[in-house]
Amino acid sequence: MSTATESKTVLKPLEDRVVVKQLEAEQTTASGLVIPDTAKEKPQEGEVLAVGPGRWDDEGENRIPLDVKVGDVVLYSKYGGTEVKYNNEDYLVLSARDLLAVVEK
Repeated sequence: MSTATESKTVLKPLEDRVVVKQLEAEQTTASGLVIPDTAKEKPQEGEVLAVGPGRWDDEGENRIPLDVKVGDVVLYSKYGGTEVKYNNEDYLVLSARDLLAVVEK
């Protein structure tokens, strides 16, 4: 349920949370113009690095599994999640409700 990055950092999210590494925003427009850092939009796409075990159902007896797995590329809410820095790496911890879609390539 958790994964290690190159620096052997292990983050294990709780309940229905997901750890995501944000993918870089597009650097140029379709016509080839370079976008300055101040004009870039916050990325809304990232790779899932770790997935929690899921939240408990209303009876508290069974876990409800998440629809994503480690390695999936997902789209998430623009202002969703919490940005965290751990071992000089930036991550985003999102609730499963902040995930919008899995990008299939």
